[in-house]
Order: sequence, then structure tokens, then C-alpha cells
Amino acid sequence: MQLKDVSVLITGGGSGLGAATARAMAAKGAKVAVIDMNKDGAEAVAKEIGGLALVGDVSEEAPVREAIAKAEAAHGTVRVLVNCAGIGNAGKTVGKNGAYSLADYTRVIKVNLIGTFNCIRLVAERMQGAPTIGEERGVIINTASVAAYDGQIGQAAYSSSKGGIVGMTLPVARDLASLNIRVMTIAPGLFLTPLLKGLPQEAQDSLGKQVPHPARLGDPSEYGALAVHIVENPMLNGEVIRLDGAIRMAPR
Repeated sequence: MQLKDVSVLITGGGSGLGAATARAMAAKGAKVAVIDMNKDGAEAVAKEIGGLALVGDVSEEAPVREAIAKAEAAHGTVRVLVNCAGIGNAGKTVGKNGAYSLADYTRVIKVNLIGTFNCIRLVAERMQGAPTIGEERGVIINTASVAAYDGQIGQAAYSSSKGGIVGMTLPVARDLASLNIRVMTIAPGLFLTPLLKGLPQEAQDSLGKQVPHPARLGDPSEYGALAVHIVENPMLNGEVIRLDGAIRMAPR
């Protein structure tokens, strides 16, 4: 599918990987709507790319339905969904203060995993009624993490949520194949997102040196470039691509 004049919805589009993807797809001529809990971030990105800013919680049905309706009113039926919204919360299963908070674990699962599936199901429901473009109706791209495979100490909640996204990729792709909708997942390694930008430069450099090659943190634009390629390459379906410079995370 070519992106020119295609309606795109990007969750977590107010910063980091989502914002970079919004820029990359807008540069290809796509009509981009970004949804984020951070209203200022969403508006800044939308203003930069000439897109639409939306605010909402991806793990709840009503705000996602509302966001889809607004995106479609502005740009037409959503043909590309990129799920970048997510949160992290580190903590050992049992630590100095006792057992890990079940509420914290549930929150990470709800936003990262349930939020991703919520957006998939509601956007795919809309895609199914649209005419095909060539041989497909739409493309869905999810964001997992290398933590799905190499979860470190204190990442039980985050790794569980990202492992769930990896696990749903093939069955959801099979579910939606009859509707001519492709489903892919990207599993990024260490990227220079707002979370890592808050670290001292020395810490950033140290993390970058853990990557075999290139020995640096990933740039969000590299995620955006892969997302664009996935949309444009019709044989990519039902797979998870590690985008990580060959890193394999150590326990700490």
C-alpha cells in the first residue's frame, strides 16, 4: 500500500517512536492523526506535520471509538494503524518492600497489551467495510520490545505486556487475512526516546555501547522508516521484526 493520501492513525504519536512515524508517513503524503494522553505533545506533532491531534486512553473503548470517528471525519477510513502507545514500570516480583504491586502490573498490561488489542479490533472493524486498495484494505503495525524476549530484572510487567503483543501478532494476522488486512509487529531495542533522553549523556553512551552494531542508541526515525516499509511491502504479514542492532539484553 502506498501512503499518499491514505488515512493513518498513530497511538502514542505525541512523542518518541510514534512522533517519528507520524513524520515519516506524513512525508510520504499520508493524512495522519495522532492520539496521545499528552495533549500538548499530540498538538505539537500534528501542527508540525499538518495532521490531526487527538487525546484519549487507548485501553478504553469509548475514547478510541471517538478518536477513530474524528480521524475518519477529517481523513477518511483509517487504512493504517500504528500502535506506539505504552508505559513502563520497573520493579522486582518480590523486592525490599515485599511483593510487586498487582495494581502496577495490571496498569502496564492494560495500557500496553489490552490497549494495543483494543485499537486493533476497533480500527479493523472500520477497515473491513472499505474497498480494497490493490490487494489490501489496511495495515496494522504494533510495537513490542526486545524485552519480550530478553526481559531484564525488574521488567516482569513490561516484558509480559510486550510478550503478549508478540504472541498476538500471528493469530490476529490470521484472523484478519480474510479481510485483506495485514498485521505486523516491530520489537525495538534501545532507542533514544524521551525516557532515555532524560538520562545523563554518559549513561546514554554507556547504553549505546551495549549494542553490537551500530554501537549506539537507535534513532526514532529508524523505527519510522521501518514502519513505512512495512506499509509499502505487501508480503510482510504476521511477523515480528527485531529492530535492535543485534543486542541481546543481559539480566541487568
